[in-house]
Amino acid sequence: MAKLLIIGCGAIGSTLARHLTAQGHQVTGLKRHPPVENDGIDYLAADIASAQQLQKLPDDFDAVFFIVSADGRTEQSYRMVYETGLGNALAKFQQQPWFFVSSTSVYGQSQGEWVDENSPTEPTNLTSQLICQAEQRLLAANANSVIVRFSGIYGPGREYLLRSAQQTPSIQQTPPYYTNRIHQQDCVGVLAFLLAQRLAGVALDNCYLASDDNPATMWEVISWLAEQLNCPAPTLKSIDGIADQNKRCQNQRLKALGYEFRYPDYQAGYGELVKR
Repeated sequence: MAKLLIIGCGAIGSTLARHLTAQGHQVTGLKRHPPVENDGIDYLAADIASAQQLQKLPDDFDAVFFIVSADGRTEQSYRMVYETGLGNALAKFQQQPWFFVSSTSVYGQSQGEWVDENSPTEPTNLTSQLICQAEQRLLAANANSVIVRFSGIYGPGREYLLRSAQQTPSIQQTPPYYTNRIHQQDCVGVLAFLLAQRLAGVALDNCYLASDDNPATMWEVISWLAEQLNCPAPTLKSIDGIADQNKRCQNQRLKALGYEFRYPDYQAGYGELVKR
Protein backbone atom coordinates (compact mmCIF):
# COMPACT_ATOMS: atom_id res chain seq x y z
CA MET A 1 0.00 0.00 0.00
CA ALA A 2 1.19 3.49 -0.84
CA LYS A 3 1.11 6.93 0.73
CA LEU A 4 -0.40 9.19 -1.92
CA LEU A 5 -1.01 12.88 -2.44
CA ILE A 6 -3.80 14.08 -4.74
CA ILE A 7 -3.38 17.73 -5.72
CA GLY A 8 -6.78 18.94 -6.86
CA CYS A 9 -9.79 17.18 -5.37
CA GLY A 10 -12.66 18.13 -7.62
CA ALA A 11 -15.10 15.54 -8.91
CA ILE A 12 -12.43 13.23 -10.33
CA GLY A 13 -9.79 13.81 -7.66
CA SER A 14 -12.16 13.24 -4.75
CA THR A 15 -13.65 10.12 -6.37
CA LEU A 16 -10.15 8.79 -6.98
CA ALA A 17 -9.25 9.52 -3.35
CA ARG A 18 -12.22 7.51 -2.10
CA HIS A 19 -11.44 4.67 -4.50
CA LEU A 20 -7.79 4.43 -3.49
CA THR A 21 -8.64 4.74 0.21
CA ALA A 22 -11.03 1.81 -0.16
CA GLN A 23 -8.14 -0.19 -1.63
CA GLY A 24 -6.13 0.44 1.52
CA HIS A 25 -3.86 3.24 0.38
CA GLN A 26 -3.15 6.20 2.65
CA VAL A 27 -4.50 9.16 0.70
CA THR A 28 -4.04 12.86 1.37
CA GLY A 29 -6.07 15.33 -0.64
CA LEU A 30 -4.82 18.86 -1.26
CA LYS A 31 -7.60 21.39 -1.73
CA ARG A 32 -8.00 25.12 -1.21
CA HIS A 33 -11.23 24.57 0.72
CA PRO A 34 -11.47 21.00 2.05
CA PRO A 35 -14.97 19.59 2.64
CA VAL A 36 -16.33 19.17 6.15
CA GLU A 37 -17.20 15.54 5.42
CA ASN A 38 -13.88 13.92 4.53
CA ASP A 39 -15.02 10.33 3.74
CA GLY A 40 -11.95 8.99 5.52
CA ILE A 41 -9.58 11.12 3.43
CA ASP A 42 -6.97 13.27 5.14
CA TYR A 43 -7.42 16.68 3.52
CA LEU A 44 -4.89 19.50 3.67
CA ALA A 45 -5.86 23.09 2.95
CA ALA A 46 -3.46 24.88 0.61
CA ASP A 47 -3.38 26.81 -2.63
CA ILE A 48 -0.66 25.65 -5.03
CA ALA A 49 -0.40 29.24 -6.30
CA SER A 50 1.20 30.05 -2.92
CA ALA A 51 4.68 28.62 -2.42
CA GLN A 52 4.50 29.64 1.23
CA GLN A 53 1.39 27.55 1.86
CA LEU A 54 3.06 24.49 0.33
CA GLN A 55 6.22 24.81 2.42
CA LYS A 56 4.45 23.64 5.59
CA LEU A 57 3.16 20.42 4.00
CA PRO A 58 4.72 16.96 4.47
CA ASP A 59 6.63 15.59 1.51
CA ASP A 60 7.01 11.89 2.34
CA PHE A 61 4.59 10.63 -0.32
CA ASP A 62 5.18 7.67 -2.63
CA ALA A 63 3.43 9.32 -5.58
CA VAL A 64 1.64 12.54 -6.48
CA PHE A 65 -1.48 12.98 -8.61
CA PHE A 66 -1.92 16.40 -10.22
CA ILE A 67 -5.60 16.79 -11.17
CA VAL A 68 -6.01 20.55 -11.19
CA SER A 69 -8.24 22.59 -13.50
CA ALA A 70 -8.05 26.29 -14.25
CA ASP A 71 -10.74 28.42 -12.64
CA GLY A 72 -11.70 29.87 -16.02
CA ARG A 73 -10.81 29.94 -19.70
CA THR A 74 -8.59 33.00 -19.36
CA GLU A 75 -4.85 33.07 -19.94
CA GLN A 76 -4.31 34.25 -16.37
CA SER A 77 -6.24 31.30 -14.93
CA TYR A 78 -4.24 28.80 -16.96
CA ARG A 79 -0.92 30.40 -16.11
CA MET A 80 -1.85 30.33 -12.41
CA VAL A 81 -2.29 26.55 -12.58
CA TYR A 82 0.15 25.34 -15.22
CA GLU A 83 3.00 27.78 -14.59
CA THR A 84 2.84 29.21 -11.05
CA GLY A 85 0.99 26.34 -9.37
CA LEU A 86 2.89 23.59 -11.13
CA GLY A 87 6.21 25.28 -10.41
CA ASN A 88 5.45 25.58 -6.71
CA ALA A 89 4.27 21.97 -6.48
CA LEU A 90 7.31 20.69 -8.35
CA ALA A 91 9.63 22.58 -6.04
CA LYS A 92 7.99 20.84 -3.09
CA PHE A 93 7.39 17.36 -4.55
CA GLN A 94 10.01 16.94 -7.25
CA GLN A 95 11.39 13.69 -5.82
CA GLN A 96 8.11 11.79 -6.14
CA PRO A 97 6.81 10.25 -9.36
CA TRP A 98 3.80 12.16 -10.67
CA PHE A 99 0.62 11.23 -12.48
CA PHE A 100 -0.26 14.43 -14.33
CA VAL A 101 -3.74 14.84 -15.81
CA SER A 102 -3.48 16.59 -19.14
CA SER A 103 -5.78 16.98 -22.13
CA THR A 104 -6.01 15.84 -25.74
CA SER A 105 -6.33 19.54 -26.56
CA VAL A 106 -2.52 19.52 -26.77
CA TYR A 107 -2.97 18.00 -30.24
CA GLY A 108 -3.40 20.65 -32.89
CA GLN A 109 -4.51 18.26 -35.64
CA SER A 110 -7.82 19.34 -37.13
CA GLN A 111 -8.39 17.40 -40.35
CA GLY A 112 -9.78 14.19 -38.90
CA GLU A 113 -6.33 12.63 -38.34
CA TRP A 114 -5.77 9.77 -35.94
CA VAL A 115 -3.51 10.79 -33.06
CA ASP A 116 -1.66 8.80 -30.44
CA GLU A 117 1.05 9.41 -27.86
CA ASN A 118 3.69 9.80 -30.57
CA SER A 119 1.76 12.36 -32.62
CA PRO A 120 3.11 15.93 -32.70
CA THR A 121 1.67 18.24 -30.06
CA GLU A 122 1.42 21.63 -31.74
CA PRO A 123 -1.76 23.28 -30.45
CA THR A 124 -2.76 26.63 -31.91
CA ASN A 125 -4.58 28.11 -28.91
CA LEU A 126 -2.70 29.56 -25.95
CA THR A 127 -4.41 27.58 -23.18
CA SER A 128 -3.50 24.27 -24.82
CA GLN A 129 0.03 25.54 -25.39
CA LEU A 130 0.33 26.21 -21.66
CA ILE A 131 -0.80 22.65 -20.86
CA CYS A 132 1.70 21.30 -23.38
CA GLN A 133 4.50 23.35 -21.81
CA ALA A 134 3.50 22.08 -18.38
CA GLU A 135 3.84 18.47 -19.60
CA GLN A 136 7.35 19.20 -20.86
CA ARG A 137 8.32 21.00 -17.67
CA LEU A 138 7.19 18.08 -15.50
CA LEU A 139 9.06 15.45 -17.50
CA ALA A 140 12.19 17.60 -17.55
CA ALA A 141 12.01 17.84 -13.75
CA ASN A 142 11.10 14.20 -13.13
CA ALA A 143 11.44 11.69 -15.96
CA ASN A 144 9.75 9.03 -13.83
CA SER A 145 6.38 10.76 -14.14
CA VAL A 146 3.38 9.86 -16.28
CA ILE A 147 1.24 12.19 -18.39
CA VAL A 148 -2.40 11.12 -18.88
CA ARG A 149 -4.22 12.97 -21.66
CA PHE A 150 -7.97 12.79 -21.21
CA SER A 151 -10.34 13.57 -24.06
CA GLY A 152 -13.76 15.17 -23.43
CA ILE A 153 -14.97 14.07 -19.99
CA TYR A 154 -18.66 13.30 -19.50
CA GLY A 155 -20.87 11.66 -16.89
CA PRO A 156 -23.26 12.74 -14.12
CA GLY A 157 -22.95 16.50 -13.80
CA ARG A 158 -21.21 16.73 -17.19
CA GLU A 159 -24.23 16.42 -19.46
CA TYR A 160 -23.76 19.18 -22.02
CA LEU A 161 -24.46 16.94 -25.03
CA LEU A 162 -27.64 15.57 -23.45
CA ARG A 163 -28.98 19.09 -23.04
CA SER A 164 -27.84 20.02 -26.53
CA ALA A 165 -29.62 17.03 -28.10
CA GLN A 166 -32.90 18.20 -26.55
CA GLN A 167 -32.69 21.58 -28.29
CA THR A 168 -32.71 20.40 -31.94
CA PRO A 169 -29.25 21.81 -32.64
CA SER A 170 -27.81 22.51 -36.07
CA ILE A 171 -24.94 20.09 -36.67
CA GLN A 172 -22.63 19.65 -39.62
CA GLN A 173 -22.70 16.21 -41.22
CA THR A 174 -20.33 16.68 -44.14
CA PRO A 175 -17.41 16.86 -43.77
CA PRO A 176 -17.59 14.80 -40.57
CA TYR A 177 -16.74 16.55 -37.33
CA TYR A 178 -15.19 13.98 -34.98
CA THR A 179 -15.54 13.97 -31.20
CA ASN A 180 -13.63 12.03 -28.56
CA ARG A 181 -14.75 11.30 -25.03
CA ILE A 182 -14.13 9.42 -21.81
CA HIS A 183 -16.58 8.76 -18.99
CA GLN A 184 -15.48 10.28 -15.68
CA GLN A 185 -15.59 6.84 -14.04
CA ASP A 186 -13.05 5.66 -16.57
CA CYS A 187 -10.92 8.71 -15.74
CA VAL A 188 -10.75 7.42 -12.18
CA GLY A 189 -10.30 3.86 -13.41
CA VAL A 190 -7.36 4.77 -15.65
CA LEU A 191 -5.51 6.66 -12.92
CA ALA A 192 -6.03 3.89 -10.36
CA PHE A 193 -4.96 1.29 -12.94
CA LEU A 194 -1.75 3.12 -13.81
CA LEU A 195 -0.89 3.46 -10.12
CA ALA A 196 -1.46 -0.26 -9.61
CA GLN A 197 0.82 -1.06 -12.53
CA ARG A 198 3.54 1.20 -11.15
CA LEU A 199 3.30 -0.37 -7.69
CA ALA A 200 3.44 -3.83 -9.25
CA GLY A 201 6.76 -2.94 -10.84
CA VAL A 202 5.50 -2.55 -14.41
CA ALA A 203 7.57 -0.11 -16.46
CA LEU A 204 5.23 2.66 -17.60
CA ASP A 205 5.55 4.96 -20.57
CA ASN A 206 5.74 8.69 -19.94
CA CYS A 207 2.42 9.34 -21.69
CA TYR A 208 -0.97 7.67 -22.16
CA LEU A 209 -3.88 8.90 -24.23
CA ALA A 210 -7.11 8.10 -22.38
CA SER A 211 -10.18 8.15 -24.63
CA ASP A 212 -12.82 5.52 -25.30
CA ASP A 213 -12.79 3.05 -28.20
CA ASN A 214 -15.09 4.94 -30.52
CA PRO A 215 -14.30 8.42 -31.82
CA ALA A 216 -17.62 9.38 -33.40
CA THR A 217 -18.94 12.31 -35.36
CA MET A 218 -20.98 14.94 -33.58
CA TRP A 219 -23.81 14.24 -36.04
CA GLU A 220 -23.84 10.56 -35.08
CA VAL A 221 -23.76 11.22 -31.34
CA ILE A 222 -26.41 13.95 -31.28
CA SER A 223 -28.70 12.01 -33.65
CA TRP A 224 -28.48 8.93 -31.44
CA LEU A 225 -29.09 10.93 -28.27
CA ALA A 226 -32.11 12.69 -29.81
CA GLU A 227 -33.58 9.32 -30.74
CA GLN A 228 -33.03 7.93 -27.23
CA LEU A 229 -34.60 11.03 -25.69
CA ASN A 230 -37.56 10.99 -28.13
CA CYS A 231 -36.56 14.45 -29.35
CA PRO A 232 -36.50 15.81 -32.91
CA ALA A 233 -33.39 14.94 -34.88
CA PRO A 234 -30.75 17.65 -35.32
CA THR A 235 -30.91 19.84 -38.40
CA LEU A 236 -28.18 20.00 -41.00
CA LYS A 237 -25.72 22.81 -40.62
CA SER A 238 -24.55 24.21 -43.93
CA ILE A 239 -20.81 24.64 -44.25
CA ASP A 240 -19.27 27.32 -46.45
CA GLY A 241 -15.98 26.23 -47.99
CA ILE A 242 -13.74 23.68 -46.27
CA ALA A 243 -14.65 22.94 -42.66
CA ASP A 244 -12.02 21.79 -40.22
CA GLN A 245 -12.47 18.36 -38.69
CA ASN A 246 -11.48 17.16 -35.27
CA LYS A 247 -8.85 14.55 -34.57
CA ARG A 248 -9.57 10.95 -33.67
CA CYS A 249 -7.88 9.67 -30.52
CA GLN A 250 -6.21 6.27 -30.43
CA ASN A 251 -6.08 4.43 -27.07
CA GLN A 252 -4.09 1.32 -28.00
CA ARG A 253 -1.14 1.99 -25.69
CA LEU A 254 -3.41 2.08 -22.64
CA LYS A 255 -5.37 -1.00 -23.71
CA ALA A 256 -2.20 -2.92 -24.52
CA LEU A 257 -1.16 -2.35 -20.91
CA GLY A 258 -4.36 -4.13 -19.87
CA TYR A 259 -6.91 -1.42 -19.12
CA GLU A 260 -10.53 -2.32 -19.94
CA PHE A 261 -12.94 0.56 -20.35
CA ARG A 262 -16.12 0.39 -18.30
CA TYR A 263 -17.74 2.62 -20.92
CA PRO A 264 -16.06 1.72 -24.24
CA ASP A 265 -18.25 3.99 -26.37
CA TYR A 266 -20.73 6.85 -26.13
CA GLN A 267 -23.74 4.52 -26.31
CA ALA A 268 -22.66 2.68 -23.15
CA GLY A 269 -22.04 5.87 -21.20
CA TYR A 270 -24.80 8.11 -22.44
CA GLY A 271 -27.25 5.22 -22.50
CA GLU A 272 -26.90 5.00 -18.73
CA LEU A 273 -27.35 8.76 -18.36
CA VAL A 274 -30.50 8.68 -20.49
CA LYS A 275 -32.02 5.98 -18.31
CA ARG A 276 -31.43 8.17 -15.25
